[in-house]
Amino acid sequence: MAKLQITLKKSLIGRKDNHIATAKALGLKTIGKSVEKEDNPQIRGMINTISYLIEVKEV
Repeated sequence: MAKLQITLKKSLIGRKDNHIATAKALGLKTIGKSVEKEDNPQIRGMINTISYLIEVKEV
């Protein structure tokens, strides 16, 4: 399967609690932090939830 590089681009301050929890579940804590995750439906759902906060690239 493909891998996705997910980077946090905007601050989590003032966001909805479930959006903050989703970002933390992905391993994103600070702006500019990147993580690599396997491409699967669960990760895609998390990405769709906070798409306005992150940048996604296929690796």
